Amino acid sequence: MPRRQSLGRILSVGLLTVGLAMLATPITAQSPETQPTVSAGKRVSVEYTLKLDDQSVYESNVGKTPLTYTHGAGTMVPGLEKALDGMVVGDTKQVMVTPAEGFGPVNPDALQEVEKQLLPPDALHVGAQLTATLPDGRTIYPRVAAIKPDAVVLDLNHPLAGKTLYFDVKILDIAEG
Repeated sequence: MPRRQSLGRILSVGLLTVGLAMLATPITAQSPETQPTVSAGKRVSVEYTLKLDDQSVYESNVGKTPLTYTHGAGTMVPGLEKALDGMVVGDTKQVMVTPAEGFGPVNPDALQEVEKQLLPPDALHVGAQLTATLPDGRTIYPRVAAIKPDAVVLDLNHPLAGKTLYFDVKILDIAEG
């Protein structure tokens, strides 16, 4: 009988040791193999800084509300969305987006002349940003491109059309869509 107690005691000590070792091992929420990746249908939250060719910052949300979008829904700049595919939370990347994968080339047909008197007096200078509502209810944001004697040339291109875009991005969150 004494031998049985010794074996029981050895097993108890052994199980206690294994149990303590398991408690001392850090437990992670997800291993890298099961961590969600940026893919179609996922809701992705991104922190970004957008720079232009001269490296001037055009826009940034660092330290502000993240940009959240549904990956693959067509609401993101195509070249950026493609570059984010497969990233995981915490990943950072620098991405260059050409005009063809960004806001497209400058379209010369998107320049329109309007009578000068149709604009407010404070908008009669090159670079003025305007807001207009189309008959179908959509809002557009033309810019004054030129002033003529009786007319104003409005540029209806996106302000980033024809520009190469440089993004510094960080994936903050990925969730099911």
